[in-house]
Amino acid sequence: MPQYKQFPLPDTAEGLTEAEILTWHVKPGDAVTVNQIIVEIETAKAAVELPCPWAGVVTELHASPGQTVEVGVPIITIDTDPGGAAAPEPAPAASVSGDLNGTPSSGKIGEEMPGGRIATLVGYGPKSGAAKRRARKDSAPVAPAAAVAAPAAPVVAAPVAPEPVAAPGGYVPLAKPPVRKLAKDLGVDLRALTGSGPDGVITRQDVEQAVAAPAAAAPSFVDNGTRERRVPIKGVRKATAQAMVDSAFTAPHVTEFLTVDVTPMMELRARLKNAPEFRGVKLTPLAFCAKAVVLAAKRTPDVNATWDAAAGEIVYKDYVHLGIAAATPRGLVVPKVRDADRMSLKELAGALDELASVAREGKTSPADMMNGTITITNVGVFGVDTGTPILNPGESAILALGAIRDMPWVVDGQIVVRKICQLALSFDHRVVDGQQGSQFLADVGALLADPGLAITY
Repeated sequence: MPQYKQFPLPDTAEGLTEAEILTWHVKPGDAVTVNQIIVEIETAKAAVELPCPWAGVVTELHASPGQTVEVGVPIITIDTDPGGAAAPEPAPAASVSGDLNGTPSSGKIGEEMPGGRIATLVGYGPKSGAAKRRARKDSAPVAPAAAVAAPAAPVVAAPVAPEPVAAPGGYVPLAKPPVRKLAKDLGVDLRALTGSGPDGVITRQDVEQAVAAPAAAAPSFVDNGTRERRVPIKGVRKATAQAMVDSAFTAPHVTEFLTVDVTPMMELRARLKNAPEFRGVKLTPLAFCAKAVVLAAKRTPDVNATWDAAAGEIVYKDYVHLGIAAATPRGLVVPKVRDADRMSLKELAGALDELASVAREGKTSPADMMNGTITITNVGVFGVDTGTPILNPGESAILALGAIRDMPWVVDGQIVVRKICQLALSFDHRVVDGQQGSQFLADVGALLADPGLAITY
């Protein structure tokens, strides 16, 4: 007798409430194994691949590509014992916020899944694709959940409709996936409806009646031709917008500017690129700027601190998790170089190159974008001289690196052509005073103008 289990969308990062289905790697009728990648989702932070917690046969996909699903809502049903022997009498279905075999679970990464396996998400741990493939290969095989389930945990029968889910934001009402999609398309809030179906299940007729009622009418839009395009605000764009609004209206921003002659830095870069120890290393101006930032932060630790309003404290950190703002097809992301202050120039250059490659592929994991301490945004790659960057929430400073241009410059009373770059530093004036911000910016500029100063820091 078939044994059906539903896999709810897990919380792949702290505070996640929903995710968009990007691509299914399986379809109904496909056989699946434990830890096989079944779907790719996009959260507010990154694209993440989800592994299958059980072995069996896919019977139903509950969400389509492009559909946004709340955490805890079932996304797939799997028959873990196709063609097996008769199963025990089914008990009432467990909440999908558990493992559907009676074991409570929040659905977060690192919690035990059916079969005694610890849930892992490819893309959440190893940074590179090769590392992720090695992690999958090294995973020890685990027997299907149906073979190791405790006798006291009865098998859940295939449900007629999704069970109520305790999800962030409150109660999620009973409704089948097609009805949920219809309600979303028509702008109807299912929580405001009373279901007329068995056990209070909301039906298609309930949604249609809500649309017909004046108080619940969906907003209408006038088609004004083909010269406008509407794109839903979701995923990385939605998260970035919220973070920027929170930062702009929470931290009092101050921005200072500095124009620097970086000719010595560019000359050193040219020499190092020909050095044997830097052969094969992508040595960019950003790498020099990153090294200057971590060195200067040691002399002005305030720029690397955090304002903790809840505790009434300023948190000074003896490490630098350097954020690098990166433009990707999915929008702006800010992955971190962990312990950048412990890296040599060569190590920093390698870390930045890997970070950029992973970001361009849209594979930056949520873990790699959390808990930064200070950020660099390289607007110079777009040919822009400078800007007024907005702080990342939880950080006290962000440096904009402008384009490096050949410009006239006065050297020893003579006008000569030099490599010139503009820097802009925004900082949280609650943590960083003008004197401290100015000192830090001047230190970064001095290190770029004369890299030899690094030995004195």
